Order: sequence, then structure tokens, then C-alpha cells
Amino acid sequence: MTIRWFHYAAPQTFYGLAGRLWPWFAALATLLAVAGLWIGFAVAPTDAQQGEGYRIIFVHVPVSWMSMVIYLAMAFWSVLGLTFNTRLSGMMTRALAPTGAIFAFLSLWTGALWGKPMWGTWWVWDARLTSELILFFLYLGYIALTSAIDDPRRSDRAGALIAIVGAVNVPIIYFSVKWWNTLHQGASVSLTQAPSMARIMLWGMLLMAVAFWMYSIALVLYRVRTLILVRERHTEWVQQLGVRP
Repeated sequence: MTIRWFHYAAPQTFYGLAGRLWPWFAALATLLAVAGLWIGFAVAPTDAQQGEGYRIIFVHVPVSWMSMVIYLAMAFWSVLGLTFNTRLSGMMTRALAPTGAIFAFLSLWTGALWGKPMWGTWWVWDARLTSELILFFLYLGYIALTSAIDDPRRSDRAGALIAIVGAVNVPIIYFSVKWWNTLHQGASVSLTQAPSMARIMLWGMLLMAVAFWMYSIALVLYRVRTLILVRERHTEWVQQLGVRP
């Protein structure tokens, strides 16, 4: 039995797959978000040190995770695009960027809302905060550069370079609290250590993280279908669909 690894690399076949999948991911995102918010804001107990203000972590931490994960996904698709010269790779990278930029923006703002009552300031040039701000600018730079180049293939190649080079910033964000003496607190969840929070708090945060993950996948699949229609509008299969991009 031959596995057709590149079957869905063609925009025509991926368009149909994305159309079937995105509603399911959207539904999962909604259900998980409702469950996560209920646990985070109604079930989880008040923190002994931070009071009720700590509850912003149920949004801040997951959006911060997703801002990094999505950029790594962009770098992954960029490597595939440059290596195999697939048209779909550039579309996926471009579909990911706006969602990643939104998450980076939310990470910065929810961090500021959390920092004011806890640290007494909206912003400091902390290593983690500064590197997250750089990530936000990388997203904006990618979007601006790819939008400024009319030729899709040249635009994809130029954007891929930003995505790949900028991926170096992601481990800097993650390890900044270990490498430097920063104001930002250390990680509450680690793969090598037991979590430093109550189990019910951890469940609420993880549910929100998975919800944002499902939301990202749904939105990217929906957005990439539009990009496929725009780029493939002159092909026979798109014209047969009878839809306008």
C-alpha cells in the first residue's frame, strides 16, 4: 500500500479537506473554552498571594504559548516551502500570521493588566516582555513584507526568510526567565517538574490552551481556503466551484 504523503499538498485537495475540518475544530474550541473559563473563573479557588487578580492567567498564559507555537508553525511551513517548493506552504504560513499576531498582542496586553496590580507597573523592559514584543513586531514585519510584494512566489520566499530567522526568538522568550534575572515569574508548568499550582487551576489553564489551539486551527483552515481561492482563481477547478474569493 502506497501512502500518498503529498496528496493534500495540492491546493485543490487541501481546499476540500480544510472545508470539512474547520467546523469541527471551531466547535471543539467553543466547548473547551466554555469549560476552561468556567473552571478558571467559577471553580478555581482564590490564590493565596495574588487574590482574584491571578485569574487572568487563564487567558494570558495560553495566548502567550500560542503566540510562540504559531510562529514555530510558520517556520515549519516556511522550511517545507523552500525545500519542496510547494504552493500550499506559503499560503499556510500567510494564514497563520494574523492569528499569531493577535495572540502576541493579547499576551502583551493581558501581561500588562496582570503586571500592574502584581508588580506595580504596566511595563518594564524585562527580558521576557521585551522578547515577546519583538515577536509581535516579527509578526507585523512578516505581514507587511508579504503584503508589499505582488508576486505570490517572491512574497512567499521573502516571508519564509523572516519566519525562519525570527524563530530564533522563540526559545529566547521561553528560557529568558532562566537565563536572566527578570521580573517575570518562572514557569508554572514544566515537562520535567511537578506544576507549582493547584490541580484545578492547572486543568482550567490547559483547557484554555487546547481551546485556543483548536481555535487557531479552525481559523487557519478557514483563512487558507480564501487564500487558495484568490491564488487559484484562474484555474478551472476554482471556476467550476462558482464562488468568488
